[in-house]
Amino acid sequence: MSNLEAKEYTLFEEIKHLSDDGSEYWVARELAGVLEYVQWRNFAKVLERAILACKNSGYEIDNHFAEVSKMVESGVASKPIIDYKLTRYACYLIVQNGDPRKEVIALGQTYFAIQTRRQEVADYFNQLDEDNKRLVIRGDIKQWNQMLAEAAHNAGVISNEEYATFQNAGYMGLYGGLRVEDIHTKKGLKKSEKILDFMGSTEMIANLFRISQTEEKLKKDNASTSDEANDIHFIVGKEVRGTIERVGGTMPEDLPLPAKSISAVEREQLKKLKDHPRNLMLDE
Repeated sequence: MSNLEAKEYTLFEEIKHLSDDGSEYWVARELAGVLEYVQWRNFAKVLERAILACKNSGYEIDNHFAEVSKMVESGVASKPIIDYKLTRYACYLIVQNGDPRKEVIALGQTYFAIQTRRQEVADYFNQLDEDNKRLVIRGDIKQWNQMLAEAAHNAGVISNEEYATFQNAGYMGLYGGLRVEDIHTKKGLKKSEKILDFMGSTEMIANLFRISQTEEKLKKDNASTSDEANDIHFIVGKEVRGTIERVGGTMPEDLPLPAKSISAVEREQLKKLKDHPRNLMLDE
């Protein structure tokens, strides 16, 4: 870790508070500053998605996002504003849903215990309905895809065209030679619709395994060319397919299409949250 990274990492510890009972918590507006969100309204959007993720993981929102009010100076008078006391888990959900282009977001993901979060989600996972399982897995896939893109870039997959070829290689391995356009055709998807948004939880788990194992192997094998990266992605996808076949599972291209896209499910869940107002004070 560089000196700059170490300094930024320390900031998360410096803004940690302790309750009278010794439990730790963070304050949303302080965390927003550390995460380089200048406008509260922009951070509030991230906060809203984190609250949704908390709900989808089976947790009580108020146990992790405790709403508090405090007075701040505004001109010649004081006014109350809403803030939140956050648990470590709430903070992790926030950084998971933050802007992945920010270096400090990646540091926050490490600080707030990625593995702990995954274990907590796993404890509740089997209690979720199918749509909420899909939302949880899709969140993990987004994070792993970011890591895979970085590993592929380091291996020599630079241009958009090269990355499209790299992605195709993984799908071809897992889907028995089907390319992205072939999968769209087989599943009856429009060109603008993303394959990952129209997967059931079983199919998404297979793809999550493909993505995570490819990222690991690219680094382990020190892949240094786009051709080598493509080969690795294809081989990993094919191995995942072979595992499914050996255990008698259904091939991913033959799994049923969900009734709703992930985007539609997420919009419905966000609407439910908004129908039960939790004032985020976007415009104090």
